[in-house]
Amino acid sequence: MSSGLLPGMGATLSASNNDPVPAPVYTGPLVTITERAAAKATALLADKGHPDGMLRVFVVGGGCSGFQYGMAIAEQADADDTVIEAEGARIVVDPDSVPMLSGAEIDFVEDLMKSGFTIYNPNAVSSCACGSSFQANGHEGTPRPC
Repeated sequence: MSSGLLPGMGATLSASNNDPVPAPVYTGPLVTITERAAAKATALLADKGHPDGMLRVFVVGGGCSGFQYGMAIAEQADADDTVIEAEGARIVVDPDSVPMLSGAEIDFVEDLMKSGFTIYNPNAVSSCACGSSFQANGHEGTPRPC
C-alpha cells in the first residue's frame, strides 16, 4: 500500500521463504461483493469526494485473533495490486493480502447491533466476536487486545 499504515494497524502480511504453509488456492473470483455492499461503497466514495475512487481491502497483522481486515479509499491502484470490478464497485487488493482474502465476500450489514462492511472469509478458521479479526490455518498473525 502506498499510503502507509493506518493508526493502530500492524504491519501488512508478507510471504516468508521459511513459511511451510502454502497459500490457499481458490479458483473462483478473488473477492466478491454483494449488491448492497457495492451500493454502499459507491455512495461512500461519492460522499467523501472520490466518485472515481476504489475501496481498498487489506489484511494486516493484529486484532485479537492475529489478523484484521482494513478498508481505505484508494484513488488509484498500485502496479502490483489486483483490481476487481463487480456490481458497479471497484475493489483493490494488495498482493500480500490476496492469499488471505481469496474467495471472500464483502457485504454490508445494517441491524440493531451494528452497521458496516463485513467480510465472510473462507480462509478464516476462527474469528473474534468483533468480526474484524480472524485466524488463518497455518498463520499465527500478531494478536493484540481488542
